[in-house]
Amino acid sequence: MNAYASMIGAGTAFCDLRSDTLTTPCAGMRATMAAAEVGDDVYGEDPTVARLEGALAERLGKEAGVLFPTGTQSNLAALLAHCGRGDEVLVGERQHIRTSEAAGASVLGGIALWPLAQGVDGVITAQTVREAMKPEDTHYPVTRLLCLENTLGGVAVPLEAMRTAAEAGRGAGLAVHLDGARVFNATTALGCSAGDLAGPFDTVSVCLSKGLGAPVGSVLVGDAAVLGRARRWRKMLGGGMRQAGVIAAAGLHALEHGVGRLAEDHARAERLATSLRETGATVRHATNMVFLTVPEGGYGALRGHMAGYGVTIGGEAPEIRLVLHRNIEDEGLDAAVAGFRAFFTG
Repeated sequence: MNAYASMIGAGTAFCDLRSDTLTTPCAGMRATMAAAEVGDDVYGEDPTVARLEGALAERLGKEAGVLFPTGTQSNLAALLAHCGRGDEVLVGERQHIRTSEAAGASVLGGIALWPLAQGVDGVITAQTVREAMKPEDTHYPVTRLLCLENTLGGVAVPLEAMRTAAEAGRGAGLAVHLDGARVFNATTALGCSAGDLAGPFDTVSVCLSKGLGAPVGSVLVGDAAVLGRARRWRKMLGGGMRQAGVIAAAGLHALEHGVGRLAEDHARAERLATSLRETGATVRHATNMVFLTVPEGGYGALRGHMAGYGVTIGGEAPEIRLVLHRNIEDEGLDAAVAGFRAFFTG
């Protein structure tokens, strides 16, 4: 039995690398939630929700915000607010809206999703945007919206590349939406402000329950007219909440205490990636994510081996995503480093 298993009990996980959605509220966040002032948000009477929406809108340089239960619903409401049935959205081929949101825009909104080629760096070129535009012809849908994402697969897409793609879309008469689920990981890596990153976009969806560590919630920000339509869609999608101040309070706490510490997650991800490379493993990393390629047939053995170190890994073989977050401190990272080193050097 290794030192970590004997210390914590074999099979007990204290380092969960599957996702940054697995964070749990700290004592301070729980206290803030318990003390939250609340009202009925469907009536627009929850003061804590209003503060959260206003705080994020101000930080990203937008007029208004709307709190949603999830990022998937926030993105969907944005697409529905921008587009009508039969319209088309241009979206990166690897973006979450296209790959991981159950095609909700198409199923529920009758919106066509047209995939745009993008490299591992997440960049979509202006030429790619322009070439995807459809002519005025009854054979084609009307292209209404361009969607970008940052970070994408952990990669912070350069600010200039985002601006160039957005400007190409706007020049073609499109509205532009940003899936900014991990937008603060992007700004941390790029060294820019949230307002700078959000500037080229009509709407931006920001997740509070990933790197920032709130238990639930995303906020869609943008101009008041579009957000008014998105709020109506939220109601139709079942996302209207009553005394939601307890959720919003967690989001406010996350904004105040979570953004500044994201650099710690990035540094730990870099350390993990470096240690894996030293074993000869094939690995890449960006912001708070490490992607490890496992030899064919080796995933089951690796997963069981790491469990003995108190480390849980995801099931995305052959390339496994390892995500650093606020619940993984140095002790947990030490266990992960030791476990991977033992497995790969044997």
